[in-house]
Amino acid sequence: MRGRDGGVRLGAAELGEGLGERATLLQFSSAFCAPCRATRRVLTEVTGMVPGVVHVELDAEAHLDLVRRLDILRTPTVLVLDADGRVVRRATGQPRKADVIAVLGDLV
Repeated sequence: MRGRDGGVRLGAAELGEGLGERATLLQFSSAFCAPCRATRRVLTEVTGMVPGVVHVELDAEAHLDLVRRLDILRTPTVLVLDADGRVVRRATGQPRKADVIAVLGDLV
């Protein structure tokens, strides 16, 4: 997972739901993306294990303005947001559960 994204901050208006108390895993997906489905499973498992962390999945095609603003080039892309909605990490492709847990451990 790459490092900080220059202070980009997101909230409920962009996400369509509230932020996690400790962190938010924001996943950009597309309809026919098999790695997106696998990523959804991994992130759902992680949020079940780490209190205060939520998973939000957005369809990239339905959120093109946000995709452009955040420079999302492929799906799945996962952004890790801190409790204030700042983008603190980014990963493309299917993440490993251990990597996601490690990033959250550094954050929360």
